[in-house]
Amino acid sequence: MTFHPAAFAARRARLLAQMAPGSVAVLATALVVARNADSDYPYRHDSHFFYLTGFPEPEAVLVLVAAHGDQPAQSRLFCREKNAEREVWEGFRYGPEAARGTFGFDAASPLAALDTEMTALLANAPAVYYALGRDRKTDMQVKRWLDAVRAQSRSGVTAPDTAHNLLPLLDEMRLLKDDTEIATMRRAATISAQAHARAIKATRPGMREYEIEAELLYEFRRNGAQAPAYTSIVAAGANACVLHYVANNATINDGDLVLIDAGCELDGYASDISRTYPANGRFSAPQKALYELVLAAQTAALQAIRPGQPYQSVHDAAVRVLVQGMLELGLLNEDKHGSVDEIIATKAYTRFYMHGTGHWLGMDVHDVGQYRDVFTPGKPSRPLRPGMVLTVEPGIYVRPGDDVPQQYWNIGIRIEDDVLVTNDGYSILSVGAPKTVDEIEQAMQATAV
Repeated sequence: MTFHPAAFAARRARLLAQMAPGSVAVLATALVVARNADSDYPYRHDSHFFYLTGFPEPEAVLVLVAAHGDQPAQSRLFCREKNAEREVWEGFRYGPEAARGTFGFDAASPLAALDTEMTALLANAPAVYYALGRDRKTDMQVKRWLDAVRAQSRSGVTAPDTAHNLLPLLDEMRLLKDDTEIATMRRAATISAQAHARAIKATRPGMREYEIEAELLYEFRRNGAQAPAYTSIVAAGANACVLHYVANNATINDGDLVLIDAGCELDGYASDISRTYPANGRFSAPQKALYELVLAAQTAALQAIRPGQPYQSVHDAAVRVLVQGMLELGLLNEDKHGSVDEIIATKAYTRFYMHGTGHWLGMDVHDVGQYRDVFTPGKPSRPLRPGMVLTVEPGIYVRPGDDVPQQYWNIGIRIEDDVLVTNDGYSILSVGAPKTVDEIEQAMQATAV
């Protein structure tokens, strides 16, 4: 990871500027979680905490004090102390002094000093900001600090009389990516696109889904990604009609389509790509018809992306194309379901397309940020802005039914890319994975045995 302490300091400064003068914010990183009796799950920091600090270790707390009068703003880190014995077993620890210098904090202290120092910092502060209501432990910890401050009231010390939720401020900051974030996300998406291309070329009938998952994981790790951004989906045949299928243990049969939804995490940032392709290298006529419908829906959705356009317009554009195609292919019937507009109004299409066309993407796969303008009456869909990153992922999922043409049964298709909103439109970050029918078939035939 290329570390830019000035970038993290700038984020802290932007947050401090939004806080009430003299107020205090506190934010802890994620806990270590036990996997079984003698091992933990691989550690992953809290996204909000890492966004402000870049500090990778567990058992750490960030405290920010907003400027007030002639008192400048300050950032303080509380973390584990150096411990030579534990470092033999668990690896390097920064310790407070090295953390302060390396990550650009104004001060750093051992985590054991947190309760004492927070009581002092909150004395006479007008407000406290924290992840209000996110978890009981944090709520109780803040209550203890406030009680300790209130116990000093006879000495003229006052406790904050207002508590603010810190997370909405951070959510809005994280929604717009800076140049470093965009570069990291582009690299993550490139690695994931290469992994999808590798998996497509490796697939043959008779393999198990987990063999394809292994190809993805290999490509992620060999290119420096630290982990999958989420549990990979490799779904063959009818399994592709299960939106969050993760068993990945079925046999891939000749004639199946394989749906892969997978992306790596690189330096704290996620990618999220879906591709669907025929296991034997050739789309059947029904598979091709549905695939090209979904691809056309994605094209329409992409064309709706530009600054000022409502976020909802991306989904609306995809739905209109999908509904028209469902009528033309006989999945829906105009006599029974009505016109395109009527089907959209009644949502009759959700039998075959039941999810949204995308989501924000960033440090989290389903990243933070409101989808609606909550400050405007009626809460309309918020307008897109340069620096936003979203996925565009229309799909179609056809389960057997008496009124469904049998040739489409058990076909599930999703096509997903990671997209940056630019000043004049959009840029696809996840180029490199075959996507058109011709690209997929050529890639598979070029490596066929």
